[in-house]
Amino acid sequence: MTQRKFDPARDGLDEDPPRSPIPRSDFHSVMRQAFSRRALLKGGLGAAVIGLFGLPLSGGAVRAARPAASPSTLLGFECVPTSAADAVSVPPGYRVQVFLPWGEPICGTYPDFDRHGGNSASEQAEQMGMHHDGMHFFPAEDATGRPRSDAGLLVMNHEYVDWLFLHPRGPTLTAPRPADEVLKEMNAHGVSVCSVRRGEDGEWTLVRDVRNRRITACTPMTVTGPARGHRLMRTAYSPEGTRARGTMNNCSHGVTPWGTYLTCEENWNHYFGYRDAAARPALDRYSVSHAPGRFGWYSTRGWETVPSEADPDALFARFDATAQGPRAETDYRNEPHTFGWIVEIDPNDPHSTPVKRTALGRFAHEGIVFQPPVEGRPLVAYSGDDATFEYIYKYVSRHPYRAVDAGGHLLDDGTLYVARFEPDGRGRWLALRHGENGLTAENGFADQGEVLIHARLAADHVGATAMDRPEWGAVHPQSREVYFTLTNNTSRTAGQGDPANPRGPNPFGHIVRWREDAALPASADDPAVEGFAWDIFAFAGDERSGSVAGKPLDAGNIFAAPDGLWFDGDGRLWIQCDVSAEVVNQGPHARFGNNQMLCADPATGDLRRFLVGPVGQEITGVVGTPDGRTLFVNVQHPGETTSLDAFRQGRYTSHWPDGAPHRPRSACLVITREDGGVIGGGTPPDPAA
Repeated sequence: MTQRKFDPARDGLDEDPPRSPIPRSDFHSVMRQAFSRRALLKGGLGAAVIGLFGLPLSGGAVRAARPAASPSTLLGFECVPTSAADAVSVPPGYRVQVFLPWGEPICGTYPDFDRHGGNSASEQAEQMGMHHDGMHFFPAEDATGRPRSDAGLLVMNHEYVDWLFLHPRGPTLTAPRPADEVLKEMNAHGVSVCSVRRGEDGEWTLVRDVRNRRITACTPMTVTGPARGHRLMRTAYSPEGTRARGTMNNCSHGVTPWGTYLTCEENWNHYFGYRDAAARPALDRYSVSHAPGRFGWYSTRGWETVPSEADPDALFARFDATAQGPRAETDYRNEPHTFGWIVEIDPNDPHSTPVKRTALGRFAHEGIVFQPPVEGRPLVAYSGDDATFEYIYKYVSRHPYRAVDAGGHLLDDGTLYVARFEPDGRGRWLALRHGENGLTAENGFADQGEVLIHARLAADHVGATAMDRPEWGAVHPQSREVYFTLTNNTSRTAGQGDPANPRGPNPFGHIVRWREDAALPASADDPAVEGFAWDIFAFAGDERSGSVAGKPLDAGNIFAAPDGLWFDGDGRLWIQCDVSAEVVNQGPHARFGNNQMLCADPATGDLRRFLVGPVGQEITGVVGTPDGRTLFVNVQHPGETTSLDAFRQGRYTSHWPDGAPHRPRSACLVITREDGGVIGGGTPPDPAA
């Protein structure tokens, strides 16, 4: 997720809320005694931890990874150079198809896309949304029940909108906002479910299928888990606190072992505000705007300013979280509490109602990733809170996973933990359970529902480690080691560094990894589930500041702002980058060019740049077909660096993928090898040949 300053003449509105870190003076003191800062940055924290404690990351209770494959076998492609061109580049021997761009009709009446932004709100609700992000391919099955690699459902998130390009002449910048304009923005958010198929010519196409659908910021949702029916979830729309409307700011995602899609709500806070005379700390902790006496929390959003006569169901007014009367059931003071969750969607049932799973906690969810399920053992999943100085969380189901009856109930009853990274290369999972670790009524947490609704406050209270913007996670399919990207944090000062976040400021980011003490916990109450060993896998940066597994970077793999993360079935780690629009191709970031995707062999530390995208975009979302021969990758917000004045003059910084003079469009890339081989594998081409 991009982080940048708010520009009132621009869409923006996806920047991450800043926060000062919780003081950890005792923690820092121990760290300084154990390690020198110079040693940490020169050799990598992982090397320091192993040298001091003799603790190899993949040892202990975790199953050993497969023997390291030679780089020419696991990473069999030629490095792509950095680029600032308005184009997509991939290694020799690969081909790219642009697929399912914003506005592509996918359901309903299948309305054609208007290249000038002229589609209506109702038409947008039947077209691909804007700003593609996390996604998953759910394969169809052949006659024997085996997964196919040429057909299935491609489900993807649409995180936010670039309203300069969404509307014919850009948005209305003053209140009141027109209802259809705002509704179109709402309908460009959410999730798309698309039936897709590969033809005999190798090209992928959309299939008209009853399962195709759009889920938007208006779609009715059900609330389950400990916060269901909670007093803090009650609104005029759902006085009983069991329903919600819509999902938005859908960043990364997750996939359940039983085959459903999890979409994650990230920077939802920017759409809300409240005008109460006094501050409300629980909303302030989530950076919901407090502007007494003023409407339009940002002059460029203003969803709540749609005239009441055009809003009989309070579809727009709900974004004003001001208390209007004595009871929450009469207004929308609690509407912000209905966002910030993980939402489960059944892609195969077009009539199913999406479910907000509150046991997974409420914060700026970047994504959710599962440990491979084990029959008879609890289900384990991880999620990051993508904002500066926020936390990494873990969920352990109360009931064991059993394939025969596994389902969403496993996500409704369990324990949410938050991570503390200790200076000795060890870590602890701190339980966010009411009545434990000081999470009591006396300390402001009346019950478990309140602990989860105010998960950030609970994590603050138990003393979790404030991280440098936790983004995507990935679990190694063989070793079960967990990797998490920490994209950057320029707000951290040198004095605020700690072993897990040793660089202050941290403009380029890093990747942390850990192994659980018990990879297969016997139960949610097993003390072994609360311990782990960790190190830093990679420091992003250039040849002087970056490294992977202790190896310095070179021209073929320098990178910044790691964001998306995914393991393929062979154990290749795909790393996607999101340098923000404020700094991309400028100053210290100029060396990195446009945002890119790289591939790493964790066993050897080999890292190579695989893809570079067009101008002003973020590379995000990556998944492959079961045979590994097709890779889907998303390009989000190309041309985002276009200013309002440039837009009005028709001078876009990007015209990708349709070419000049057309508006840029987010789209999915379908990547295949010309020889039909596995993506990333094989022997790299000989440049001299």
